[in-house]
Amino acid sequence: MIESESGMPRAAVEPAEAGPEARVFAALRRHEIAFRVTRHGRVRSLAEAAELRGIAVGDILKTLVVRRSDDDFLFVLVPGDREFSWPKLRALLGTSRLSMPDAAGAYAATGYERGTITPFGARTAWPVYADSSIAGRTVSMGAGAHGVSVTVSADQVLAALGAELADLTATP
Repeated sequence: MIESESGMPRAAVEPAEAGPEARVFAALRRHEIAFRVTRHGRVRSLAEAAELRGIAVGDILKTLVVRRSDDDFLFVLVPGDREFSWPKLRALLGTSRLSMPDAAGAYAATGYERGTITPFGARTAWPVYADSSIAGRTVSMGAGAHGVSVTVSADQVLAALGAELADLTATP
């Protein structure tokens, strides 16, 4: 383990920090967010990811890409043990038309493949909405590449992204 720039222990990363995760790490450093990197290879489910990270499913922060119109997207952050609520987001945004882009559309909007998406280092700094239940927690989120995650303070993430907190989920 080595210390990150902001004092939180983190796993060592490759010297070149190559690949899409390098954008994530650079963005976290710019925002002075302490992070710890975990690498575990591809997973098939949130439960498998949680097990390999040694955390509860609810401590995984899912990043969803939502389309408002052809070239207008936003990020939604929700805990892994909760279901995203379309009606709640539509009500918050005052719209009846929202959708999820297909895999190619998500990649075009973010620069990341599904399963690796994060607002940090994305191609465009889309607005961020987060479920209020993540405030005050430590969470694990995707870091731009399959099998790579970062453990971070949700409060630091929310502040850095200027995220709007709201009730956006339901318990499954």
